[in-house]
Amino acid sequence: MKVCMDIQAALGQRAGVGRYVRELLWHLGPLAGTDEVSAFFFDFKRQGLPELPPAVALRACRWLPGRVAQNFWKRLGWPPYEWLAGAADVYHFPNFIRPPLGRGKKSVVTIHDVSFLRMPETTEARNLAWLSAEIHRTAERADAILTDSHFSAREIVELLRVPAEKVFPIWLGLPKFGPPLAPEAAEAAREAIGIRRPYLLMVGTIEPRKNIPFLIKIFEALTDFDGELVVAGGLGWKTGPTLSAMTYSPRREQIKLVKHMNDAQLSALYAGAAAFVYPTRYEGFGFPPLEAMSRGTPVIAARNSSLPEVLGDAPVWVDGFDVEEWAAAVRGVLAEPARADRLRAAGLAQAAKFTWEETARQTWAVYRQLA
Repeated sequence: MKVCMDIQAALGQRAGVGRYVRELLWHLGPLAGTDEVSAFFFDFKRQGLPELPPAVALRACRWLPGRVAQNFWKRLGWPPYEWLAGAADVYHFPNFIRPPLGRGKKSVVTIHDVSFLRMPETTEARNLAWLSAEIHRTAERADAILTDSHFSAREIVELLRVPAEKVFPIWLGLPKFGPPLAPEAAEAAREAIGIRRPYLLMVGTIEPRKNIPFLIKIFEALTDFDGELVVAGGLGWKTGPTLSAMTYSPRREQIKLVKHMNDAQLSALYAGAAAFVYPTRYEGFGFPPLEAMSRGTPVIAARNSSLPEVLGDAPVWVDGFDVEEWAAAVRGVLAEPARADRLRAAGLAQAAKFTWEETARQTWAVYRQLA
């Protein structure tokens, strides 16, 4: 069996789909045995890629810019993807959309979530137009659809009107940050990004679904917490309300936005937080609270979308978006060390259920089923 994965997203995205592609590819390689796995991308500017697993063959198109190919696919439905990527039994497109393929070619598409259909007002306009125009055709033509949770599988069946047997929910794995940093090293990593006081933490791209203006209201209500609110994540889209809330908050001097950090700093951020607070409006999976749990941090989370499935009984749940209820939930964790310890233990046990080895194993089983 020959499998070809499109890895274009791994070039430009450190988190999100880019991380999914990199982790999955590294863990698929060891499963190949006598089968073949190849990775295809456009490299017109000769950017190259980070090192790939030894078992994965790299295929690059260096004579045609990726944007030109995308325009041909949008306007003409041509050329077939395999003309550029080479022959394979199964093609995997991990970033929502399936380009044109020749007749009889088997394809797997990962649709991570359908928030752009459920909550279109939270999506960047150009991306919304592209996804809305192509996603139904992709769902119809794909032989199998992978997604990150059972919640997202139900959403895909309902909103894209595809048979349930065509959709495969496969949980994602968690990154291996390595062993926890020694206390001195963790403190130094936090100080390097300007954090020297107790803090509440939120991690995620700055975009509307993350509901960060509401998080700031929670922090403003916690007048008895003499610490900081740290929001860690890159700028996404429709960032105006979030940045405005940070700028004009009466506690703005205690709100810190950290846009860039390495893995050691992110691990130290998770491990040092008094609590991880996550009032998101919609998640197809929910990496950040799981990552916080894997570093022994108590989590307070919104009970919606995929989060009850993924986080289990490990966090403190809050229904709805009442500021005082959220503030009370945070106070309860901060004021009761024994309760925080129970949450840490439950979170570590829950996070241990999510491995990239298992994600790759289930993904490989779908390839075999098609081929």
